[in-house]
Amino acid sequence: MTTSVPAPDSTTDTIAAIATALGEAGVSVIRISGPQAYEIADRVFKCSGNPPSKRAAGTFAFGHVIEGQTIIDQALCLIMRSPHSYTGEDVVELQGHGGHQCAKRILRTCLEAGARLAQPGEFTQRAFLNGRMDLVQAEAVLDLIHARSARAAAAAMDQLDGQLSTQLNTLYDRLIAIAADIEATLDFPEDELPETVMPTLIAGLEACLGESKALLSTWDEGHLLRDGAVVVISGKPNVGKSTLLNGLLGRDRAIVSDTPGTTRDTIEEDLVIDGIPIRLIDTAGLRITDCEIEQIGIARTRDQMTRADLHIHLIDASAPADTQEIDRLLTANPAKLLIIANKIDLIDPSEAPPAEIYISATQLTDIENVKESIGKHLADQIDLHSRPHATISERHRNLLSKAQTEIQMVLEMLSTLSDDLVPLASSRMRDVLDYLGQVTGRTYHDELLNTIFSRFCIGK
Repeated sequence: MTTSVPAPDSTTDTIAAIATALGEAGVSVIRISGPQAYEIADRVFKCSGNPPSKRAAGTFAFGHVIEGQTIIDQALCLIMRSPHSYTGEDVVELQGHGGHQCAKRILRTCLEAGARLAQPGEFTQRAFLNGRMDLVQAEAVLDLIHARSARAAAAAMDQLDGQLSTQLNTLYDRLIAIAADIEATLDFPEDELPETVMPTLIAGLEACLGESKALLSTWDEGHLLRDGAVVVISGKPNVGKSTLLNGLLGRDRAIVSDTPGTTRDTIEEDLVIDGIPIRLIDTAGLRITDCEIEQIGIARTRDQMTRADLHIHLIDASAPADTQEIDRLLTANPAKLLIIANKIDLIDPSEAPPAEIYISATQLTDIENVKESIGKHLADQIDLHSRPHATISERHRNLLSKAQTEIQMVLEMLSTLSDDLVPLASSRMRDVLDYLGQVTGRTYHDELLNTIFSRFCIGK
């Protein structure tokens, strides 16, 4: 069941939370939002001149946070009045000294003065409920916080500014108009409906279908920026996988040994290449073994290979060619496979086996070429030369895909020119609008909000 957005005054309590990370820092921020924000601020913050409740919006005061007659901390008090605040409510922020105890003492004082501890993401949820942002923009806040590269942060900022919302709302408005026109045809007698009506509706729906496909095409880029590309390094034991991992990271992360089978489990590390966050995974060497632990590691290796955004397979240039290994590579997706020949320093280059890159991992030669090649392979899914832009998330993708399926069904119904199918097409259009409305939050249900905002930290 979907629900329309409630009125801004539906939230009557006042919430507070620490908005900065706990730990040693220069400043800690405690945020208070709700109808009693200024009343609570007057109780806990004392300064010369007017109390917080009598001060103008956009101003700040220096004073002390107090508990009874005891001074807790020196602090700045920032005043933000409804509706021009992050949440759309009256907001006060107390900026005290950084540190775990300082922030906790100020928060406890605010809670004792009448505030309730905020739930994860509750400030942003109130911003949505009060019309300060839609769900797509709210999710951009989380993307911005979790951004693992400058490009990911820029894309999240584009989404927070409303670029993606504008595209989605424009599509929604066009579909509403088409749905209304389909509904209106039900009032016409069969022989009085102008001949141009159905072709016009079909053309409009086809245009909307094209727009939805264009939005869906941004998912691959969004997936890489939000989740990071999974890059798996595989190969036989002792081929140099761990050495390559260390070379790419620029530090000794994995144990390197001449003993085959040293890596029994996956080793995962993060790095950024060409603005794309990457989850680099070193795996157990591929071979036949009686060791049960190593067998489990090899099974995990094969699983990671199938799920990788890019599979780097390392071969030993100094060893004889393995026909079984070559046959396995021929079955892999070439767009997601990078073959690297290692130990090129041990042979005559003219005798090197076929590969995309030739390296000596121990001597760190051509490591930059490896990074460049990784970037090129991932560039097939993301245009690294374009300006970072908002992209759809997995949630958006699922809803848009459902909406697109319904639009295609409506097109088939209208194309038959059967009057009996028009009422069903009208009903399907309501489903289209429901799915699309859930993307931006024009329609929503409690479970949807809980799913989205529970992923936020407390204080945001």
